Amino acid sequence: MDFGNTAWVMISTALVLIMVPGVGIFYSGMVRKKNAIAMMALSFVSMALVSVQWVAVGYSLSFGPDLGGVIGGLNLAGLRGLGTEISGLPSLLFVMFQMMFAAITLAIITSAVAERIKLSSFIVFALLWTTLIYDPVAHWVWGAGWSAWLGALDFAGGTVVHISSGFSALALALVVGRRRGFGQYSMEPHSIPLTLIGAALLWMGWLGFNGGSALAASDLAANALMVTQVSAAAGALSWMGASWLGGKPSALGIVSGAIAGLVAITPAAGFVDPISAIPIGATASLVCYLALALRIRKGLDESLDAWAIHGMGGLWGAVATGIFATPSVNNYTGLLYGNVWQFLAQIAVAGASVAFSFGGTLLLAKLVDRVMGLRVSEEEEYVGLDISQHGEEAYT
Repeated sequence: MDFGNTAWVMISTALVLIMVPGVGIFYSGMVRKKNAIAMMALSFVSMALVSVQWVAVGYSLSFGPDLGGVIGGLNLAGLRGLGTEISGLPSLLFVMFQMMFAAITLAIITSAVAERIKLSSFIVFALLWTTLIYDPVAHWVWGAGWSAWLGALDFAGGTVVHISSGFSALALALVVGRRRGFGQYSMEPHSIPLTLIGAALLWMGWLGFNGGSALAASDLAANALMVTQVSAAAGALSWMGASWLGGKPSALGIVSGAIAGLVAITPAAGFVDPISAIPIGATASLVCYLALALRIRKGLDESLDAWAIHGMGGLWGAVATGIFATPSVNNYTGLLYGNVWQFLAQIAVAGASVAFSFGGTLLLAKLVDRVMGLRVSEEEEYVGLDISQHGEEAYT
């Protein structure tokens, strides 16, 4: 084991961990003040649930011995039989680093149910979703599953984290339905500054998210850090420019563009060079901007736009990896270097992840809704989830 590599992945694990409450803070600022605590709490609940589930069965299902390219076996349930090291790191460190990815993926999905989910129903849905949707997709891509056989690339989770969470959020929003009064009266964010703080935590944590995925303090990690920063910056500028053409460039739009750039570079961070990160981030921002506009036009209440930013940004990022993969970075080539197969493999795996995540989540959400109901009552929604679900107020 290399102590420098171990230290870097420890730091990266902590950086990804801070992204989970960062998501909660980001989302909290975008809801009405009567639901501010509830949105933060869902991220903390996501962290707690996934941490236990990951140790019990999640890691084994994701990284255990392959079963037909679809799922891992339960040989590593309870983290028994791990061995002492994985990829030159202490085995428990690798397990915890991957645990953080599972936790933030679930936290992102809470966008879909802002201001109307029953906490008890979310807990049941979350455990089912993490086990039956996230773990299989993680195995396909990172656990020697069929995606790895195909040769598809996903450095840090464009398919595993962002496509799965974004399209799952869309499915969940369709089942849970609109917030009462949606489209009839204003549901403006109660604290843009709070959202900006959350975005800052996400941007900072993303350096560990992508850089740590090199699993070493290396040139590859340095490249991941650089392209992550450049793509985020290009995304922020692109969204700002697009919104400026139609009015004024909002601060919320600028950080949304940055996050779109961060999402898109995630699968490509270990395969593209810094100059390629500029079109990846800028294009991602425009794709997500148009997706958000479409969502508003269609009257869909996927409340905080996990689908528009994470889902569509992750989809573009997966495809962009197959276009821009640069041999000088990690010996992989994309469409620009004549590798049509890589491009097609990226499309195939991204499409499969979209279909599986959306379809599977739709079924799980309908099951939970039928058995115990996903939504709070009309009165509880009117009062706000802070009081009705937690017995607390954010502002007194």
